[in-house]
Amino acid sequence: MVLGISPHNLSGVRRFWVETLGCPKNQVDSDKITGLLVEDGMAAAEAPEDADLVVVNTCAFIEDARQESVDTVLEMRSAATDAELVVTGCMAERYGAELAEALPEADRVAGFGVPVSIGAKPSVSPASVDLPEFDLLNLPRPPAEAPWAYVKIAEGCDRRCGYCAIPGFRGQQRSRSPEAIMTEVEGLGVREAVLVAQDLASYGRDQGQGERGIIPLVESLRQRVEWVRLLYLYPSDLTDLLIDAICATGVPYFDLSLQHVSRPLLARMRRWGDGHRFAARIADIRQSQPEAVFRSNFIVGYPGETEADHDALLEFVAEVGLDWCGFFTYSAEAGTYATTLDGEVAAELAAERRRELAEVQDEITAAKRDQLIGHEVEVLVDAPGIARSFREAPEIDGVIAVPDHLTVGQFHTVKVTDALGPDLLAEAVPS
Repeated sequence: MVLGISPHNLSGVRRFWVETLGCPKNQVDSDKITGLLVEDGMAAAEAPEDADLVVVNTCAFIEDARQESVDTVLEMRSAATDAELVVTGCMAERYGAELAEALPEADRVAGFGVPVSIGAKPSVSPASVDLPEFDLLNLPRPPAEAPWAYVKIAEGCDRRCGYCAIPGFRGQQRSRSPEAIMTEVEGLGVREAVLVAQDLASYGRDQGQGERGIIPLVESLRQRVEWVRLLYLYPSDLTDLLIDAICATGVPYFDLSLQHVSRPLLARMRRWGDGHRFAARIADIRQSQPEAVFRSNFIVGYPGETEADHDALLEFVAEVGLDWCGFFTYSAEAGTYATTLDGEVAAELAAERRRELAEVQDEITAAKRDQLIGHEVEVLVDAPGIARSFREAPEIDGVIAVPDHLTVGQFHTVKVTDALGPDLLAEAVPS
């Protein structure tokens, strides 16, 4: 539908609001949608109710995420009654016509890469759109508002983990060219680039760069920004060369996709590794880089998970002591290998296991934060009074509260004075 100027917008400039759900990769997509809309002559609204166009960038990773996406669409429609409401992102791509029928509140359901601006032609199949023009991966994005930004270096995934539906709607891996990534980072104007992808360490393999595509990319980015952070590394790809490249960035932060530690259960997940290998690799890194920080996520209640499997994961979490850790209850995804497996774990039992793990991890994280009290650390100030050291990934981990007078977008040395769970309090150190 073609929308005129809404009654509340008297300036004559069409305004938009983009609501983003899900992972950092979705945030990058939203930034690129924003860039496209600004290029079309629109301006950002201060609130959804002030917009002529509302775009909801959905997540479809698990059932809870899908429900949140639906709830958000309904909330946006209630808040922005006169706006054109477009639903895009993972859920729109995966369910398409089914979602459009189930959500009459939306004016359009547009999959990846479909133009979303007001007055654009009606929804079409992404396959019929000229990919180089509308592929979000290739669109420019506006300068970052914060001193850091997520940078998506590849789209899609070639792995076939038993629980994951992402390859089915994101497709096979497509790595961006190093030149395109460098140009984007330079245009963002940030001090920290946070690299994201479905399978980060596999960057460049689809371009014939073999096992080392990610390393020269990281080394090149180091010449452009002070901090380079890598999120979501498959453990089998964590080679000595990659570890050295990460540590050389000044951000020895390792976000490892482990998912579990039981070898039989990992085999049912179609995943590599086991708890002993993971623990040994982490110990090796800590030996050479004592300040290294580790994050991971684990799935609880995967089909066939036994009490022995759960106990093994509890023991691993308690003994290895990851700095940050998330736990997710298994969600059956249509079309995945996991839905063919027996050994369903009752929802109540899975929830109990998740709570037990979270309690152990909360104590570990709190203890590690307490250990920083009295120490001086270098921080990047993200906003007035809010900063991070290399130990905290933006929007994911804790933050450091600092004096308001410290300049946003600059690095400062502060002294940690207290810890409040995952967050720290710090005072400025006189220069």
